[in-house]
Amino acid sequence: MDTTTNTLDTLTSRFPDPQQLVPELGDVSASLFKIIGNGAVPRSTVTLVHLRAGQLVENTYLTVMHTAHARRAGVPEEKIAAVASWKDAPYFTAAERVALELVESVLTPGGHGERVTDDLYARAAEHYDDTALATLAMVIGQVNFFIPLALIGKPLPGVSMAEQWRTATTG
Repeated sequence: MDTTTNTLDTLTSRFPDPQQLVPELGDVSASLFKIIGNGAVPRSTVTLVHLRAGQLVENTYLTVMHTAHARRAGVPEEKIAAVASWKDAPYFTAAERVALELVESVLTPGGHGERVTDDLYARAAEHYDDTALATLAMVIGQVNFFIPLALIGKPLPGVSMAEQWRTATTG
């Protein structure tokens, strides 16, 4: 018997669909998706960056969702599995590595100094032109925009979009 399905059937989110609560979210969301889908950064890299962000904030919803997106983008399974340990994994290109390093630098509080150093920026600029760098910054910004909804609202992981915002009263 699969207890995962039974558990998911009884889980609820903390609040209902935020787009129903704040309709303007739809326009903002559509604009962000348009920006990150401009083709300047490969879709596979976008999904890897988003997946790493979900892992960094330790959010199952984001991690499960972005794993599925990576699969749909054609990212190989071994690469998806190795995102959490990308630094020593042999599967990533230099451009993907610097993109993963950028998302970690932005999302991980550091000690002293800049999170994104001049050296990191220079290495990123070796792989991405100005448009791609600005797009990559927005890729990180786009996932950051949704992190509070995932952490506070607790949408349900691994269910359809229609079911992810299921509260006790909307059951």
